[in-house]
Amino acid sequence: MDLPFIAATMARRGLLMPGNPVRIVRQFGALGRWGFGLAGELRQAAARSPERLAVIDDERQVTYAELLAGSERTASALNLRSGERVGLLCRNSARMIEALIGITSIGADPVLINTGLSASQLATVAKDQDLKVVIHDEEFAPQLALVENTEKIRADKIQAGRSKDLLPPAKPGRTIVLTSGTTGTPKGARRPTPGGFRPLCSVIDRIPLHAGDRILLAAPLFHTWGFAGLQIALALRATIVLHRRFDAAKVHESLIRNDVDALIGVPVMVQQLMDLGERERVTSLRVAAVSGSALPGGLATRFMDRYGDVLYNLYGSTEASWVSIATPADLRAAPDTAGRPPFGTTVKILDEDGSEAPTGTIGGIFVTNEMLFDGYTGQEAKNPEKSLLETGDLGHLDDTGRLFVDGRQDDMIVSGGENVHPAEVENLLAGLPQIREAAVIGVPDDQYGQRLAAYIVLRDGEKLAPDEIRDHVRRHRARFCVPRDVIFLDTLPRNATGKILARELRDSGQ
Repeated sequence: MDLPFIAATMARRGLLMPGNPVRIVRQFGALGRWGFGLAGELRQAAARSPERLAVIDDERQVTYAELLAGSERTASALNLRSGERVGLLCRNSARMIEALIGITSIGADPVLINTGLSASQLATVAKDQDLKVVIHDEEFAPQLALVENTEKIRADKIQAGRSKDLLPPAKPGRTIVLTSGTTGTPKGARRPTPGGFRPLCSVIDRIPLHAGDRILLAAPLFHTWGFAGLQIALALRATIVLHRRFDAAKVHESLIRNDVDALIGVPVMVQQLMDLGERERVTSLRVAAVSGSALPGGLATRFMDRYGDVLYNLYGSTEASWVSIATPADLRAAPDTAGRPPFGTTVKILDEDGSEAPTGTIGGIFVTNEMLFDGYTGQEAKNPEKSLLETGDLGHLDDTGRLFVDGRQDDMIVSGGENVHPAEVENLLAGLPQIREAAVIGVPDDQYGQRLAAYIVLRDGEKLAPDEIRDHVRRHRARFCVPRDVIFLDTLPRNATGKILARELRDSGQ
């Protein structure tokens, strides 16, 4: 049964601590009326801990009572009907949270927009998602020039209405998260609203976040992991530390200045913190939870050697929410593992015939849990019965049940009749001490159909010749895994969430 698990997890993470009886009644009353979406989670936090700092951002500090009032002013100022869609094009800030929760509080659907999209992509998204309004930071006004038939409102100008008590909408607003868009126009994925405490407990059972923690949300709030971090933080009545842009040196200083307990980010942020070199130790940090892309080879071990055994790696996607979580113990034992599925999640490795693959054999990764997405906008619900969802990734399980991701199904290439997984070579190269970052992709080849190309970023002051890289791969992998193209770059092209842009890599190698 779920109840013992939920009760035990909530007790361990401080969610069942005694408190003011009146506030506790109001807290659970808010959840009863508003549900477990963002609007309900903010209201339960404000009912239980109104004076607690909710957000510390680059401009101000606001308590939970003030954050709720700001979201209600936003809701009151917007002339929207239930089900209408509102684009949010903002950097991390209290103002963005107020707008996001204000939109859902009146039953409208917020669409979280990647701040790295081009003007033409923004115009396509606005049309495809049928946006009634776009709420944006001032800096993005020029990028919205091509957006037509959509009202544009600056986020810092929106709160003209008076705060007033709102009634729960007949139909709660549904948050829409855009896919990464690395291969074309992003699609909108409808996020489900949690139906109770189990989704929260499934994550915090494995990642030890506690009620009242100070959590630095470095991942963009428009990203699936950043959005999930916000949901978790509100449920925990945490103090959320936000910065508009990620700057490794400033974030390191913020971790110390704000006495941060937990950092939620993407792997490239951890890499950039490591690139700072030895600095003042962050003694308060208990959790550094990353998601969104693979951890480069050796990074987990190096990070924990410096920061302590605090690193957690969540593997998931916009569509699947989470698939597995690797703890520090998992990463010490196998630094490239994606960990194990948390409570309530089932993961299977299936071969091409749909049969379960033997231990150690690569196959497609399939998952089911209660937070699978409800389909893309413009389509019927894709997975109404929460059956197994194909992630699009290839992976295998070891004999302890740990999951390893071996690459995307569409990234695998056939070179001279041999199946080659670029991620296998990428992880091997990332382990070389001279290499800061490596990306390996397939490119067309007249003789073999496809071949591997390696794109390398060296650490400052280091040197490697292309033949040294090829020889390293040749010593550890089959001959068809050796990249014939080795291109050195100053940086790898990434989108705003840290994912590598393969199209730009191919262009840079021409």
